[in-house]
Amino acid sequence: MTTTPANFRDDIHRVDFLSPYASPKADASTLIDLGGRQIESLDGPWHFAIDPNDQCLRARWFEEKYTDDQGRPLPMNFSFDEWEEVPVPSCWNVLESEWMWFEGSGVYVRDLDFQPGGPGERVFLRFGGAAYAGYVFLNGDYLGWHRGGSTPFCFEVTGKLGATNRLVVVVRNAREVENVPTNNFDWFNYGGLHRGVGLVRLPATFVKAASVTLVPDGSFSTVAVSVTVDGAERDGQAQVEIPELGLTGLVDVSGGVGGAEFQVTPELWSPENPRLYDVVVRYGSDVWSDRVGFREIRVDGREILLNGSPVFLRGVCCHEESDTHGRSLTEEEIRDTFRIAKDMGCNFMRLAHYPHSGATSRIADEVGILLWEEIPVYWAIMFDSPDTLADADNQLRELILRDRNRASVIIWSVGNENADTDARLAFMSGLVDTCHDLDPTRLVSAACLVNPVIPAISDRLVDKLDIIGVNEYYGWYDPDFTKLPALFENSHPSKPVIITEFGADATPGLHGDTGQLYTEDHQQQVYQHQIEVLSTIDYIKGTTPWIFYDFRCPRRTHVLQGYYNRKGLLSPDKTHHKLAYTTMQNWYQSMM
Repeated sequence: MTTTPANFRDDIHRVDFLSPYASPKADASTLIDLGGRQIESLDGPWHFAIDPNDQCLRARWFEEKYTDDQGRPLPMNFSFDEWEEVPVPSCWNVLESEWMWFEGSGVYVRDLDFQPGGPGERVFLRFGGAAYAGYVFLNGDYLGWHRGGSTPFCFEVTGKLGATNRLVVVVRNAREVENVPTNNFDWFNYGGLHRGVGLVRLPATFVKAASVTLVPDGSFSTVAVSVTVDGAERDGQAQVEIPELGLTGLVDVSGGVGGAEFQVTPELWSPENPRLYDVVVRYGSDVWSDRVGFREIRVDGREILLNGSPVFLRGVCCHEESDTHGRSLTEEEIRDTFRIAKDMGCNFMRLAHYPHSGATSRIADEVGILLWEEIPVYWAIMFDSPDTLADADNQLRELILRDRNRASVIIWSVGNENADTDARLAFMSGLVDTCHDLDPTRLVSAACLVNPVIPAISDRLVDKLDIIGVNEYYGWYDPDFTKLPALFENSHPSKPVIITEFGADATPGLHGDTGQLYTEDHQQQVYQHQIEVLSTIDYIKGTTPWIFYDFRCPRRTHVLQGYYNRKGLLSPDKTHHKLAYTTMQNWYQSMM
């Protein structure tokens, strides 16, 4: 029998200090689709301090126990109300120079006033994203935690709010081997409440989620509506309205779920014509709404068909980052990225290597950019761990629930550059099944590796995929360009292929001989050789070179990299267009 010594102090002697916080846990099952409802923003200044030793969680600072049992004052290692203020949303790395490389816990604190609404009102606290894990405390009580830094999560706080309240959030971006991504990845590890926070008020029974999609049967005349209801009144009828299509219909709801199909003929959404319709779903006293585009995406043999016609995906990869804001991009920065991409001739963008903000896909709907959205099953994930699989599957479900009404999103990706092992095949096959089960209207892919010995597409996962993604760096990591045509000669795919990565580093403004690494001239030559080959392969139906603009990366320590991945077609601030940008622009515009 193990006994606890009398001098044991939980806050300094406990090794597994996170175990008391293992539940409750927010996940896809607790996520609420905002559906056009007003959110009471909690964005703005929050008190903040980095917490390298996790003392807020270890010593339970959130309880704010300032006196002992006799009322005598106790010394504190924190002073919430005197901490400096930081903006939310933001990444702590870009706020202070001494926080740039910090990985660990940061503690956010703010007070909020609350006035209750009418009888039966339910209130939820919604986070757009906390990188990588968030632990949430309200008035000294633990609400729960969420894992996965790029997807939204919710906690119900009905009956837990007073007139004044104290909210404490511990955000941890510590690298953990069992996480998704694992502790080794090729981008910057931003931390913080990097997306918006707010309160959502809903009636006692409400529409928790709804999807409105064009049925992919080639007729372009059937819209499917599914509704999920939360609350006591789980049996009834939801009313669906699409005024511009003259649609008013009913969806029978039983046990909280329902679905129906309606015959309408919408104007189809496309990059050239990003047509959106106002959709309203009513259930009881609740109103859910969205702006939805209707389009069909499917594969026929080696062709990708958008609205029944073959399409070549003229794309580029893009990280969610700016030098100024880290991953907390402003709407202006997102729109600027899409504008420059469209100027280059793009109709498509691969959002690497994690879910970008919900604002990104909504803006893509408006401006007409097709999207590949991805979860960070990246490199050497712990494919034999059930806990890691649960994390990846949940991030995928939260992404699909968030973005399944976005016409711009045509491909879900379940991972990038993973070795073809038995454990990985089982892990990622399960994720493909999740995509198809939750959303049969979109295509599923992954960015796969090629056989380095005999250049060929030879990944067992491709049998599960709708589209094959291929990463290859001939001319850079492998300087032998003769392997590029050999790769395609040795491959005989029955499905369309997207070249999801190719490229070379170039320091902005650095010029030299075409064989001189890190010069714009050499990068341009790599692109020219790539295009010469790629343009001749009939089963390649899209390209997304790596990458649109340079981004921070601690792995890149060469003096000409300066802790940046320099494969961008643009400089980090997007003001300098490298020579390869024009090369891609000329190729893409020749296809338009």
